[in-house]
Amino acid sequence: MTDEKQTQTAKDALAFECDLSDAPEKVWRALTVPELLAEWMMPNDIKPETGSRFAFAGPEKPIECEVLDAEPGRLLRYSWRERSETGDANGLDSIVTFTLARTVSGGTHLRIVHDGFAAAATPAVAMAGAACRLSLRAYKPKPPVAANAPRLLLRAA
Repeated sequence: MTDEKQTQTAKDALAFECDLSDAPEKVWRALTVPELLAEWMMPNDIKPETGSRFAFAGPEKPIECEVLDAEPGRLLRYSWRERSETGDANGLDSIVTFTLARTVSGGTHLRIVHDGFAAAATPAVAMAGAACRLSLRAYKPKPPVAANAPRLLLRAA
């Protein structure tokens, strides 16, 4: 990773950008192969096809998702729905977008935007961003699952 940048793009969005040494095809696999995504995020059953539904095994309850856009090696966008503490649908209802672009060195410029936080959650958004940066700096990659397995240096905070 050669550069990292975190910005709050709007009152209800958190954006994070970084340059990775791996090619976009490899980073794409880290975002879309369930076992590889689970290595740095949470257990899941993702299928990178527009319209497919999947879930992350969240720490307290599942996070329900639906793939909204999937352009292999370029763009992945999905809904992110967390139930509230009481189990109703008034929890977080947001959208996560991963945009990948090949760098001149053959690596990947990765931009992650998480949209849809309520205005009241702004302090939580700032804390999440700070935690993400800290976890990136503290992350010690595990040996790859296979010789050609992608290694993404992001970790859920």
